[in-house]
Amino acid sequence: MLMNKDVTRTAFAASHSLRASLAIRARNALCAVTLLMPMLAVAAPVADKAELIAYGKYIVHGVGMCSDCHTPKDAHGQPVAGQDLHGASLPFTPDHPIPGWTPYAVKLAGLPAGYTQAQLTTFLRTGRTPRGTMANPPMPGYRMNEHDARAVAAYLNSIN
Repeated sequence: MLMNKDVTRTAFAASHSLRASLAIRARNALCAVTLLMPMLAVAAPVADKAELIAYGKYIVHGVGMCSDCHTPKDAHGQPVAGQDLHGASLPFTPDHPIPGWTPYAVKLAGLPAGYTQAQLTTFLRTGRTPRGTMANPPMPGYRMNEHDARAVAAYLNSIN
């Protein structure tokens, strides 16, 4: 029976030692991460204005396909030269009535009327207009991340 107590004490001591060692390692790792956080934040890629605008152009033309609705088309369905994103009548209508449907896509070049870059960024992140309403159909209520929304707003603000 005496030997059993010795084994139990030895096991307890080893377990306590292991827990203490793990706690020390965890504390040291936490300290290291905390000390490195400012460097990690600085090391994160920060897009300059030109990169942000170029990325916004990619989203607008390559992903969102905004020109499909917001650019006027000629009689052959081709975009009117020099009028990219200057607003257009929509060439389609819904088969059934849709409340709030708008037959016109607003001008986006230079920012939509009544929007600041910050307001457009919020709209693209939340789907809500500066008045707190949702966009009229067929405009989708986008839920972009902050970076993508800022890039789109910067690009649209950069064009005339």
